[in-house]
Amino acid sequence: MSTTTATTAEATSRKAPTGIRPPVTDADARIGLRANLRHIGALARRNALQIKQDPESMFDAVLMPIIFTLLFVYVFGGAVSGKGNQHEYVNYLIPGLMAMQGLNIAMAVGTGINDDFKKGVMDRFRTMPIARSSVLIAKIVVEIGRMIIATTILLVMGFILGLSIHTSVFELLAAVGLSLVFGASLMWIFILLGLTMKTAQAVQGVAMLVLMPLQFGSSIFAKPTTMPGWLQSFTDYNPLSNLADAARNLVNGGPVAHSVWMTLAWSVAITAVTAPLAVAKFRKRT
Repeated sequence: MSTTTATTAEATSRKAPTGIRPPVTDADARIGLRANLRHIGALARRNALQIKQDPESMFDAVLMPIIFTLLFVYVFGGAVSGKGNQHEYVNYLIPGLMAMQGLNIAMAVGTGINDDFKKGVMDRFRTMPIARSSVLIAKIVVEIGRMIIATTILLVMGFILGLSIHTSVFELLAAVGLSLVFGASLMWIFILLGLTMKTAQAVQGVAMLVLMPLQFGSSIFAKPTTMPGWLQSFTDYNPLSNLADAARNLVNGGPVAHSVWMTLAWSVAITAVTAPLAVAKFRKRT
């Protein structure tokens, strides 16, 4: 699907009343892989152009890594690692913050999807002869790009504050790649949430209720050995802890097999469950 075709079809479909659900068809089954990839590319380009027209939408990806790094290193670093040991804490914190980037970006995906439905954009997409999944996948592709930018800024801040790579560049890239894979799986959860909740504010409220326990009840900011026994049990099963431990050991050295495989298993399981539900909800939402 060329950009011109997408624009024409989108303009034509504006005549249809917003909010009326189009008839459910087997378009996804009829459209081949090649055409599907073409649709994803065109829709991803549209989403990227939207960011270009609204650069303020990049503030969270650009500023949050800087704020979180400075905040936790200089405010909590001394308390966690001892006064004067902030440098040591940087090597502990930065790989953990890679895990948190995916959560923050994923929440923005959910609110964005919800807002697009309010504006009628998604209703127009559903009248076009494209696979329904391509609309959601294109959204994820662009958000992965935002995650790459956020992670790059995070690493630059880490190097400025004294981050040291004790393994190799390839293992650092593996840690980044693992964070992207897990972050992409989380996006399906928040897309489903954005399609289910009535308002973007509701999506944000529910997201924060989920994010706060997962973020702070993990090994991202502090070692689980300093936590009460019941919280250590929660931390052990928290997928963010697996990702933080995997990224940390890939950067600093240490056993990675268990945490890497657990992170990949969580990513596959989350995607396998939530992606079909999100696509089905996208078809049926009125």
